[in-house]
Amino acid sequence: MRFRNLGDVRVGAVGFGTMPLSIEGRPGEARALATVHAALDAGVTLFDTADSYHPPGGAPGEGELLVARALAAYGGRTDDVLVATKGGRGRTADGGWTVDGRPEHLRRAAEASARRLGSTPIGLYQLHKPDPAVPYAESLGAIRELLDAGTVRLAGVSNVDTAQILLAREILGDRLVSVQNRYSPAIRESEPELRLCAELGLAFLPWSPLGGISRSSLDGASALEEDPDFGGFHRVARKRGVSPQRVALAWLLARSETVLPIPGASRPETVRDSAGASSLVLTGEELAVLNGH
Repeated sequence: MRFRNLGDVRVGAVGFGTMPLSIEGRPGEARALATVHAALDAGVTLFDTADSYHPPGGAPGEGELLVARALAAYGGRTDDVLVATKGGRGRTADGGWTVDGRPEHLRRAAEASARRLGSTPIGLYQLHKPDPAVPYAESLGAIRELLDAGTVRLAGVSNVDTAQILLAREILGDRLVSVQNRYSPAIRESEPELRLCAELGLAFLPWSPLGGISRSSLDGASALEEDPDFGGFHRVARKRGVSPQRVALAWLLARSETVLPIPGASRPETVRDSAGASSLVLTGEELAVLNGH
């Protein structure tokens, strides 16, 4: 596993988005734990979760508790693991998603996340999404207070535009280390944010990084059949003898040295395949094909 920087922390270049282990359609406990352990065996050291990663009608923090159980049950070392969680979203009984960026909510949410993870400070705490009902500076001010109080070690923002990144940088300073936006072969609207992160030295964590190759966990079960719109990824994969998902992650890693993809998985073999993207270096010719889509 190659390494990249997330603030002053070195983490494996491919992380693990654990959302599929704790929302609707999640696997059983044994397979979920085995998937986290397979990621650790493969050298993954960045695990992403959120307090809102739970099935409709479930309790906030189920995903965080699962990650904590998996790490506690692992037989190897975990002292180099960075757990990233997020606050500021919730679930409705019918499966919808809510946003709550009120400072008082974020303070309570972060303290509850720290208890569930059994870790204070939280390694990386990310503001999940701007709340249109709350001035963004006020939500960011709560994150700054959590940093000052020692509840949070490093901070990140998610689902943001360039102006919001710059505001977060102004309020949080160099304790802002990451941006988590949707970015994939199919969804490239966050190109300006990716470029800004490269300029500022912020880690860029693409969520749903396999869009166009596999469907997001938010869309239901993965679609593994070839999408004709992204045939280049499949052609490169066949030539290399690897999965198109691995090619997509290698392509993301080549976009910028600040990119840290966090693909999801619900099976050990899937997370092992994703981790293998760290050692897949694409040629200039291959990148030209993939970038030209």
